[in-house]
Amino acid sequence: MTKKYYTSERNVQIVIALLKANGIKRVIASPGTTNMTFVGSIQQDPFFEIYSSVDERSAAYLACGIAAETGEPVVLSCTGATASRNYMPGLTEAYYRKLPVLAITSHRGDHQIGHLIDQQIDRRQRPADIAVESVVAPMVKDSTDEKFCTIEANKAILALKLNGGGPAHINLHTNYSSDFSVQSLPPARVIKRHTLSNPLPKLQRDQRIAIFIGAHKEFSQEETKAIDDFCFANNAVAFCDHTSNFYGKSAAHMQIVFGQNNYTSPLKTVDLLIHIGEVTGDVYRMTPKKVWRVNEDGALRDMFGCLTDVFMMTEKSFFEHYTHDSSEIKRVYLDACLNEYEQFISVIPELPFGNIWMAQQMHQKLPQGCVLHMGIYNSLRSWNFFALNAGIKTRCNVGGFGIDGGVSTMIGASLVRPDRLVFGVFGDLAFFYDMNVIGNRHVGNNVRLMLINNGRGSEFRLFCHMCEKNFGDDADPYMAAAGHFGNMSPQLVKHYAEDLGYEYLTASNKEEFKIAMERFVTPEITDRPMLFEVFTDKQDESDALEIMLSMRSDSGTIVKRQIRKVANQVLGDKGKEFLKLMLKK
Repeated sequence: MTKKYYTSERNVQIVIALLKANGIKRVIASPGTTNMTFVGSIQQDPFFEIYSSVDERSAAYLACGIAAETGEPVVLSCTGATASRNYMPGLTEAYYRKLPVLAITSHRGDHQIGHLIDQQIDRRQRPADIAVESVVAPMVKDSTDEKFCTIEANKAILALKLNGGGPAHINLHTNYSSDFSVQSLPPARVIKRHTLSNPLPKLQRDQRIAIFIGAHKEFSQEETKAIDDFCFANNAVAFCDHTSNFYGKSAAHMQIVFGQNNYTSPLKTVDLLIHIGEVTGDVYRMTPKKVWRVNEDGALRDMFGCLTDVFMMTEKSFFEHYTHDSSEIKRVYLDACLNEYEQFISVIPELPFGNIWMAQQMHQKLPQGCVLHMGIYNSLRSWNFFALNAGIKTRCNVGGFGIDGGVSTMIGASLVRPDRLVFGVFGDLAFFYDMNVIGNRHVGNNVRLMLINNGRGSEFRLFCHMCEKNFGDDADPYMAAAGHFGNMSPQLVKHYAEDLGYEYLTASNKEEFKIAMERFVTPEITDRPMLFEVFTDKQDESDALEIMLSMRSDSGTIVKRQIRKVANQVLGDKGKEFLKLMLKK
């Protein structure tokens, strides 16, 4: 018989590689066919110490005994029928004793559940007290599947020791591959979780280091100082957008630079990116080679697809740990970023009348100490191109990233600080969705609301949007929802606002806007709240964005874009994955 090595099923390879990388060697295997690719792969690998148990109930209790005696994780492997049900008593014991038992239950895939197919046990829901983490490791068809499978397998393995430890579960899919010809186990990306109670990995200071800050609560002075000190000690930069709430000296807003379609900034590639904060509103980001995630929740958040380490601690503790006393302030990378930003900002060509042009006119004229709320999506992106003056706070509902409550959020914020001006910039769909709140009797005179009315969701008609590319004007009726809410009536909002006691301003061109803007940004709180309705054209909105993203070109980027375009048209998924790999080199 031909000698057997590792299975060709990539998801099984990933799980095995991560077990080895984490030093998990003891496995209790129960008989079956569905777990053949897993058991057949590990039984020829001398790293693993394998025990056989016909009775899965007994197997789980055997694992409890071994785990309790050694203090080390133990793996269970069973087939797809009622075998996994018999793990439950032992896993319950492990749960309440916090024993690190990893149950790997093999399965043919969720698509066979519920169709009267033999042995297809539905494991999609589980009792709350048999595992601290339960994941699916699906079949891997492309790089997207591989990233997902890698994260999920890491998540289950790391859960064995998280918060005191406990049992975890991997539902491992299989196609019953008979190919065991893989002689060398391909590596899988190992993700490690660190706490202050353990030695932390070393920081290589000769590499390019940056911080990426997603949406974040306001930083304290101590937290801001910790980030600035870290950046200046390690020649790093803190990349921000207007949802980050970071206003330190190391901040850089690079959306206009990194968003260029035909130019790739040499500053865009980062060796190590330290990721803090939550969901981001920054759509034009850097390209990291490796990511460290810092958050007290210790969760695996792999936004960039190259997460390697998670630091379960406060951000302040992390940055102070990696900041060493130095009289030398290192800001070569930061200064290079700020200089390139200024180069772009200083040569912006004349833009059509729209959201971006208005942000360009207003971003340095907002009153000191005010708060700016922005709507999803066009308003946030438009304002993100421009850094604001120090002391101006910014907000946006990027948590759920929907259009439905931005105006209410703004009004809510205005109620608790009636002495502070609160500005808001929202598109027409977002405004009309949430317009009832401006009639709330608690609305104060500190409210300044700008409505960008182009009669539709202009986001779906931008030159780069798939709805526009695929449907053009046919995107208007349903995808962009054009023609609702008075179809850009010049009277509808005017009467509504004035009847509610607002001071109403309006503009339909640049000249009118500049005049009304002076009143709108008045630094004093006036005797009435303001509503400034600006009528724009969807084509102007699209053209302005295209101009902003086409300000500089380099031949290498253009060639790569052309190659990718052809690849998308003529190559299959495997061809595109190969091309992506080659273009990175």
